[in-house]
Parts: sequence; structure tokens; C-alpha cells
Amino acid sequence: MLEIFSKNTEPESLWVPILVSAIVLIAVWVVGVWITRTLKRVMRRQMKTGIDNVFNLVKTPLKLLLVSIAVSVLNYYFQDYWNMETNQLVFLLLVFIITWLGIAIIKSIKHFVLAGYDMENENNLKARKMHTQMRVFERIMIVLIVFISLAVALLSFEKIREIGLSLLASAGIAGLILGFAAQKSLSLLLAGFQIAITQPIRLEDAVIVEGEWGWIEEITLTYVVVRIWDKRRLVVPINYFIEKPFQNWTRHSAEIMGTVFIYVDYGFPVEKMREEMTRILPRIPEWDGNVNVLQVTSCTEKTMELRALVSASNSPRAWDLRVRLREELIAFMQREYPQYLPKARVTLENKDENS
Repeated sequence: MLEIFSKNTEPESLWVPILVSAIVLIAVWVVGVWITRTLKRVMRRQMKTGIDNVFNLVKTPLKLLLVSIAVSVLNYYFQDYWNMETNQLVFLLLVFIITWLGIAIIKSIKHFVLAGYDMENENNLKARKMHTQMRVFERIMIVLIVFISLAVALLSFEKIREIGLSLLASAGIAGLILGFAAQKSLSLLLAGFQIAITQPIRLEDAVIVEGEWGWIEEITLTYVVVRIWDKRRLVVPINYFIEKPFQNWTRHSAEIMGTVFIYVDYGFPVEKMREEMTRILPRIPEWDGNVNVLQVTSCTEKTMELRALVSASNSPRAWDLRVRLREELIAFMQREYPQYLPKARVTLENKDENS
């Protein structure tokens, strides 16, 4: 057991650094618990909801950071007692815990900011905007923190640092090679950053992509997942939404208008359908009470085209509203004016051959 200690150290004197180290570590841990609880109480009084999630993420790495700092100080004062080099091990431990704390802080900031934005609200445009921005920025910052921490940890090894210095002369060529190799990946990352800033799409936006209608379910740094109405998932590279056209039905508001087309014979009384539509809509819960328009929008040699324009609070409700209104209007025609359903006219002429 004593092999880890220096051969010049008397076994009777080992209890001093062990006891001091134990006392310091326990004291630092207790101080860390007290600091986190005090901060939690103070911030809970002054700030909004989401504090519990913030401290659940931060409290453990924060206490471990205090412990690792105490370990590095003890290692400095009791270095002569050890039979091995511990500076690098303590440094790597400190880098790991700082990385953990940095990621926890990023996640806690996201939870804290998003606590005031409920995605379940009917008019959730601002909430979707904030959720999209925070999720993309969270991923970008975590990637940067991990990359920097890994670089710092690797450079702490002398052999790796020497190799890096010896390859410095060829760094320009290597940079060009890596640049060409990573061009596609970098374009995806830049597209993700651009979407977070300009936001052509947001979480839960209703979109039509590649002829498919659905909602934006997930936005990552490299791809976007679209939840199709029939529960399929369409995975699209994130730069698609920068380079190609697509439809966004909820760009400025969750409210959306829907259309229903009905084709009738020329003799149909349009005003009667307007009256029936005004009577039907208040009984349909998906209608938001704003838009109620029926117009003749086109005509052919056989039929008139009637367009019913209605509004709903969001795209799923608009879909259900259109379906129910279409059924009600067709039933009205079948019940009240079946003679004006679209029909084909054929005129038969019977000529007398002897005339």
C-alpha cells in the first residue's frame, strides 16, 4: 500500500498528509453544498421558474470543481510524499470537471431561458422562435467546449506537444487538405448557425417539403427532421432550407386559413350555401371565428367552382376544419339541392331520314 508514497517518507508521518487531505476535501465539499443551496434560495426569490432544473444540472460539477481545486492545492504541498507524478493527472481531472461544468452551464441557461416560453400555447410563435435558437446555440457551444477541452488535454502530454510542434511547418498544407475534406461538413454547420439567426424555419412550423406536408420536429447542426402528418419522418440536410424553396405555413403566426372547393351546376343558388356555411361554422370547434368567406372563383363549360375560405388557430385544426366543412357542405347539397350537383349534358337529336 505504501508503494505509492515516496521511499524517503516515514510511514509514521503519512497520517499527517492523509488527515489534512481528508479534512480539506470534506470541508470543501460541505462548502460547495452550502454555496449551491444558498444560491438556489437567493435566485428562487428573485427569478422566474426553471431554477430547479438549472441547479440540478450545475450543483454536482460545481461541487466537484471546488474539490478538484482543493486536490490540486494539496497535490502542490504534498508532492514530496508521492512516489509518482500526479500533476498531469490532477490537471486532466480539472479539465474534465471544467468541461462538465461548462456543458452543464450551457444546458442550464437553455432550461432557464425556455422556462418562460410554453410550446403548448395556441399562439406559440415566440416560443417556437426561442426554442429553435436555444437548441441550435446549445449544440454549437457544446461542440466548441468539448473541442477546446480535448485540445487542452492532449497538449498537456509532452510527446503529443512535440509532435505538434514538429508538424507546424506542414500545417498549411494539412489545413488545405482538411479544408477541402471538411467543406461539406462546415457548410452544414454554417447553415445551422444561419437558420438559428434568420429562422426560416422553427420548431413545430407547418411546412411542405418535397411535396410532403408536416411539422418541423427537430433541428440539429446538420439535419432537420420533419414529422409528416401520417407519422412518417422526413430527414432533410439543414442546408436544404437555405438553398431550396419550400412552403412555411406558420412563418409569422400559428394561425392559418384553409380552403374548401365545391363544384356545382350553374343553376345552384350560391347565396343559400353562404347562409348554410354561416350556420354550420359556429358548431365546428376548430373554427376560430375570424374568416368566413364563400366565393365563385372559377367556372368551366360544365360547373362553377365555389371556394370556402375559413380560418383556424393552427395547422392541425385547419385540416380538421376543412374536412368537416367539406362534409357538411356536400351533405347540404345532397339534402337540399341534389338537382344542382355537377352533371354532364347530352343532347340527342333524332332526325327523320325521309324528310
